[in-house]
Amino acid sequence: MIEVQDLKQFVMFGYLSDDMLKKLVPITEMLLFDENERIFKQGESADRFYLLKKGKVLLELRVTDSITVSMSAVKSGFSFGWSAMLEDNPYSTDAICAEPCVVYSFREAKIKKAMEENHSLGFIISQRLLYVLKKRYDTRTEQFVKTIKYHPDISNLL
Repeated sequence: MIEVQDLKQFVMFGYLSDDMLKKLVPITEMLLFDENERIFKQGESADRFYLLKKGKVLLELRVTDSITVSMSAVKSGFSFGWSAMLEDNPYSTDAICAEPCVVYSFREAKIKKAMEENHSLGFIISQRLLYVLKKRYDTRTEQFVKTIKYHPDISNLL
């Protein structure tokens, strides 16, 4: 059974009070995945938000049928599947287990309902979401600039 202490270990929920976490415990599901198992696929309806308790998950973007780009790796204690927190948004990447994983999951409707019923909870989770999105945006921008700066054809133009 999942308890408040289990949820406290996640970076995303570290800012929530015990009372807020108690509201999330009953809607938290534990899922087990094998190495190389896909948790979700790019383009699928985003119906769950995830917390990685144990293991490592790769977020991969399929550019073509034969080319995928690893966008990031999720380590234990962190969250993924944020598309489920937005309205009618599909997953933007594949989530693939790099090793066996233990994952806590929230169905989209249930976590959104909890956030609507407790606005403080909703505000804190929304703020954490914005923080994660900003951090990812900054990382992608930095990667893009490095790619342009060090690309042989483009660097000759600079």
